[in-house]
Amino acid sequence: MNDVDYADMQGLVRFGYGHMTRASYALVKVKNAAAAKSWLRSAPVASAVATKPPPATALNVAFTAPGLEALGAPQAVIAGFSHEFRGGMAEESRSRQLGDVGRNASSNWAWGSYGREPHVLVMFFAEPGQFDSFVESAKGNTWTDAFEELTSLGTSDLDENEPFGFADGISQPQIDWEQRWQTPCSQVEYTNIVALGEFLLGYRNEYGKITDRPLLEPDATSAGLLAAQDAPARKDLGRNGTYLVMRQLEQDVRKLWQFLYQQADGNLAETDKLGAKMVGRTKAGDPLVPIQAQPIPGMDPARAQQNQFTYESDPAGVRCPFGAHIRRANPRNSDFPERRIGALRKLIIMLGFGPRGFHDDLISSVRFHRILRRGREYGPELLPPDALAPSPANDPERGLHFICLNANISRQFEFLQNAWIMSTKFSGLTGESDPLLGNREAIPGCPVTDRFTMPHDGNLRRRVSGLPQFITVRGGAYFFLPSLRALQYFAGGGSA
Repeated sequence: MNDVDYADMQGLVRFGYGHMTRASYALVKVKNAAAAKSWLRSAPVASAVATKPPPATALNVAFTAPGLEALGAPQAVIAGFSHEFRGGMAEESRSRQLGDVGRNASSNWAWGSYGREPHVLVMFFAEPGQFDSFVESAKGNTWTDAFEELTSLGTSDLDENEPFGFADGISQPQIDWEQRWQTPCSQVEYTNIVALGEFLLGYRNEYGKITDRPLLEPDATSAGLLAAQDAPARKDLGRNGTYLVMRQLEQDVRKLWQFLYQQADGNLAETDKLGAKMVGRTKAGDPLVPIQAQPIPGMDPARAQQNQFTYESDPAGVRCPFGAHIRRANPRNSDFPERRIGALRKLIIMLGFGPRGFHDDLISSVRFHRILRRGREYGPELLPPDALAPSPANDPERGLHFICLNANISRQFEFLQNAWIMSTKFSGLTGESDPLLGNREAIPGCPVTDRFTMPHDGNLRRRVSGLPQFITVRGGAYFFLPSLRALQYFAGGGSA
């Protein structure tokens, strides 16, 4: 076991900076490599060391593969990063996998498409009274010499709600920072504890292995890097870093609530209930399935009334439909979906009889596909009944700057997006993808994808058809969030 060096880790991984309610994301291209390296060497990048009181400002930095190339990183070094990172989010085959077609196509993006790829993501966080002065001082005099700014994405503070009006950020994995979690293992019960290596490179993941990342030969340029845990004779460029996925998701708040209101025949209470069915929680964040008495390892006791549940008590999807957003994003299953299943019941299910709910196979165990969310909303608050009014001229945009951290983009973010969010076959469903994030585009073998099904116990299920597209992708990219030692390596600063 190797202790985590928090001083070498960027603070976004550990903290998320929720107490800093002001934030913005600068997406820039490297204009002058020497000036950019100089800025990076002196930038006040915040580490993950805990302080009391917590800091009032923080800056974190991440790079795309073209960004590392623009800084002069050798091709042999860049080749050590994952294929997904090197290929980028806008790659044609990847776009199809992610559902970035139709209105979501990268050709329609404001940033992230070919020719509009950022090199560097600079994230500014601060408490309200210090934000503007912090951004100005952090950029300093060399910013304009170093970078060409593609865009600056602002954020808003909606009191822990996302723009549709539902409580957000409730369910996050508990990272095993002490590395006490045994891996590999077989999980009979669902747990919220996830191996450190799922979110941080250079440490063991849920398979008991260390994810591939660039390992360098020791020389003067790599002298400041840590030794690789699995190859002590080499220097680990990835250790204490991670991959950062960013997507700008525009949310049509009016379209969602007006559609739900129409489906509920103008009844506001029924509108809220239908919205809760599609999300999987009430607007206040309460789950639609009962809270269980038995504690779930890794769940925050302060969130027990909203998080201490699985879907085992709802095998037919009567309370929380199979296709609800949070059931897709985190099915809360273990390695064995029905751990007490008998031989006869297993045979009945395999033959296609019995209640639904045994559709998630062993490879979809949720612990291999968790992500650490660090995104923020943007745009002003808009809730019913105001959201039911026609859109005025120059109605401001609203949405989410989705950010997640994961050590394996393919197995974590891309699997979740492709196999669970966009899949029309999730948990045995047909003709429907995620009710919020789905793009409603026809796919081979499935010409209709705009449905949402709500089973009823002993009664005919209700099916809502004709769901519009409520969320549109406006930009996106894959970044590497390096350790502070790796940051100095890229900046040409020598040993840390």
